[in-house]
Amino acid sequence: MINVIDSLIAYFQFPFVIKALIVGVLIAFCSSLLGVTLVLKRYSFIGDGLSHVAFAAMAIAMILNFTNNMLIIIPITVVAAILMLRTGQNAKINGDAVVAMISVGALACGYLLLNVFSTSSNISGDVCSTLFGSTSILTLSDLDVWICVIMSVIVVVFYVFFYHKIFAITFDEDFAKATGIRANAYNTLMAVITALIIVLAMNLVGSLLISALIIFPALSSLRIFKNFKAVIISSAILSVFCAIVGLIVSLLYSTPVGSTIVAIDIVAFAVFSLIGGVIHGSKKA
Repeated sequence: MINVIDSLIAYFQFPFVIKALIVGVLIAFCSSLLGVTLVLKRYSFIGDGLSHVAFAAMAIAMILNFTNNMLIIIPITVVAAILMLRTGQNAKINGDAVVAMISVGALACGYLLLNVFSTSSNISGDVCSTLFGSTSILTLSDLDVWICVIMSVIVVVFYVFFYHKIFAITFDEDFAKATGIRANAYNTLMAVITALIIVLAMNLVGSLLISALIIFPALSSLRIFKNFKAVIISSAILSVFCAIVGLIVSLLYSTPVGSTIVAIDIVAFAVFSLIGGVIHGSKKA
């Protein structure tokens, strides 16, 4: 135990470890807040779809040799988020079908582009790193940290100032519209923020694992709590806790950061499910 503590103290002397911890905590925090609303509105897989779109956008940026990939990835992912939302509201097309089509299509096109217009001799390595997150936490820059801080502030401000409107839109969108709330505008804003968070999270957990950060904390909290505010608070705390534990385990045992965080989230979901079963089972009895 003493050796583990000494190892952690030694690791936290390095700036790149502090950057990874800050970015991981902030991304987990933002994802958990957005995840509660997305799960309750049955938009859970919008994160999965957008992550695949971001992968395709990254492939395009790599082919074009852009020095700053974000200049291509962010606009394409944001546009895809709005299209998913708008098309999903079309009665002729099922929302899940829209997400599935865009998700699979973007993933296939991205991989095809990387193979046809290869700019690297290690295509498998590039694809694996993009899909499952970088195996090294040395890739995070000061800019990544500041962008995550700014996005976290935006998400918190969004939830604090528009909490009641978000609550109304989440549980009864038709009633919200009837009371004068511009539901479409708030849905669009939430989709855009989700797209930005997903793009930022790609460096940490990869495009295939991002949706886990959105879904698991919310689902875990819903196993125990039934109050909307309690679910949001619990989801945020749990997500941050899992991110910190996942990063520490990754440092100590040299495991992939993204996969480790998701594995901790899965364990937390199992624990919360057991606790929820005991609590709600005793209430029924």
